[in-house]
Order: sequence, then structure tokens, then C-alpha cells
Amino acid sequence: MKITAVEHFVCQAGGRNWVFVKVSTDEGVYGVGEGSLYGKEHTMRAAIEELRREIVGKDPRRVEYLWQEMYRHAFWRGGPVLCSAISGVEMALWDIKGKLLGVPVYELLGGHVRDEVRFYCNLGDGTPESLIERGRKWIAKGVDAFKIYPFPAVNYVDSMRPIREAEEKIASFREFAGNDVDIMIDFHGRLSPSMAILAEEVMRPYEPLFIEEPCLPENVEAMAKIARHAKTPIATGERLYTRWGLREIIERQIASVVQPDLCHCGGIMEAKKIAAMAETYYMATAPHNPYGPVATAACVQVDFCIPNFLIQEHIFDDMPWRDLVYTPVIELENGRLKRPTLPGLGIDLNLEEIAKHPYEERDQVKWYHPDGAIADM
Repeated sequence: MKITAVEHFVCQAGGRNWVFVKVSTDEGVYGVGEGSLYGKEHTMRAAIEELRREIVGKDPRRVEYLWQEMYRHAFWRGGPVLCSAISGVEMALWDIKGKLLGVPVYELLGGHVRDEVRFYCNLGDGTPESLIERGRKWIAKGVDAFKIYPFPAVNYVDSMRPIREAEEKIASFREFAGNDVDIMIDFHGRLSPSMAILAEEVMRPYEPLFIEEPCLPENVEAMAKIARHAKTPIATGERLYTRWGLREIIERQIASVVQPDLCHCGGIMEAKKIAAMAETYYMATAPHNPYGPVATAACVQVDFCIPNFLIQEHIFDDMPWRDLVYTPVIELENGRLKRPTLPGLGIDLNLEEIAKHPYEERDQVKWYHPDGAIADM
């Protein structure tokens, strides 16, 4: 069996574009993957094309070997672009292997260790009223966990005003949702360590399941400073790539939750390896996933086979055509997904529907402080 083609399809998805991958073989079996990278869709197309030259003509069943070739034969290793392209291709290779053997991918990774996966709804930002209104819709459907991005732009040293503004949103949502609903607070790397320490203490009474990216992940020691003061579990990892990118966070036990993003970290097996590293320090794993349906399907395969899984991120209602660009639809019951049984990733792309929503140029949202200086977003 040999790989004959590697294709990419970009689908407009509101504020971003999804980048899907299809790997075909000479035996008619193909696999799908996703390597979405917000604001870098043209770059992703080029990166996937370069990987195509590496793997066409080779055996798709040698997933680990091909991953090593794509990663290690790139002298300039790592980073979001290469790792996202590898992720999309690697997902498709596992999809092919699962289809050939007639089993879901998680069966190839040790088998399932749970019978269902709990999802949380990413609500993003908004006013206290709008967050409650959006949350009400999903609580009525049984969803019992939500993530909120409550912070505006915050200076390295600032007044308590932005923290109190964020607190109002969290306090209102907690009062509305009650204590049986979990809330995760995404700091989104917008705060400095000093301000994040103050903010974590203010948020503590609302009992968040975790706080995410309390500061940017570029400086591990800065996040360690926050960890020394915080009582709320810290989650991070979405902007770190491969097991090497998360190694120091894990070894120094700076976080309680690692969040590999399967579109960026290197794919399915790399996420499982990261989870295994975290497990040795009794850390939980909660895959980051604000992207499209193929990424969700890949995350689910990992979620079912890792012992230290916590909860799965999902954007429930970003675009009306989310559930039209693939089949069969991933169906949740009370915010949980029962163990899938279809082979491979268990889904396929609807290329006709994707073609109805072609790429649209989207600039990254830009944040500024009141004086015009650039702010972290």
C-alpha cells in the first residue's frame, strides 16, 4: 500500500477557517485530518504541500515512522506551522490504519479505559447577560461545564478594575448556573504573573475547575511564580508543541492540567505521549479544541484511551454548517459522548458542503491598551 495524494481543503468558519487534510492511497482507502491554525491558512496549505513531497509513495500504515520523517527531517523543527501540518497528516494516517483494520483509532492505542467522555462548552467572552443567555441554552440540554474568557486587556501592572470586571462575569454566571456546573476561567495569557496572582485569588471563591494560561507560556519561570501562589489548578499547553514543548511544565509540576491541542501538538500519538508524561506526575489531560469537527473526532480517540483524561473542550454552535461538513454527526447526550465504534476517526468529510464555504481572509483580532500600545490577546 502506498500514499498517492495529500490534499487540503479550507472551510470558512466565522472568525476563522478550518484546514482539513485528506490522504489517499493506491488501494482506494483514504483518511482525513485537520491542521487548522488561525490566521495562517495560506501558510498551512504550503506546509501541507511540502509534507506531501515527503510521504507520497510511502506506506501509510507506518504512522510513527512517517511522523519521525516529517518532524526530524525538517532541520528547522517544531513551531506551530510545521507541527500543525504534521498533526493534520498524522490524524489522516491513523484514520487509514483504523479503516484497514476495521477498528476505531483508540483500539490501536491500547483500547478504551472509559465508556463516555465529558465535554465542556467554550462560551468565549461577552457581557454577564450574554454569557448567561448562551449558557442557559446548553444547560437545558444537559451540558454541565463551561469555559469563559472574562478578562479585557490588562497591563503588566494595572489597577483592580479589569479584574473586577472579569469577576462580575464569573460571579453572575456562577449565581445563575449554581454549584453543580463546572466553570473554567481562561486568562488567555492576557495577564502578567503579578496580575494573574491577584486575579486567581479574586476568582477562588467561585470554585473554578481550573484557570487556563494565567500568563503566556513563553517563560516557564513566570508561570511557576503563579503556581507557587495559586490554590486553583492551572491548565496550559495549547501553545506548546510536541512532548518537548511541554516537558519542562510537566517535570517541574507547574500545571495540574495539560492541554495539548491535537491540531498543533503533533497529532494523536503525540497527544497520547504528552498525556503519559503528565500521568507520571499525577496531572490531568484536557485536550484543547476550538477548531473543526475532524479535530474533535481525533480528540475523542485520545480521550477514550488515556487514564488521566479530565474533560474535552468543544465549541457547540459557532457556525450553522459545522455539522454539515462531515458525517456522521457527533451526537452528545447530556454533554457526554458514548464510546464510538466506527473504524478510524469515525467520520468523513462532505467535500460538496465544504466547497460552499470557501476560504475567507480573516485578520487576527487585535487588542490595544487605552494609550494605543499593543496588548496581549
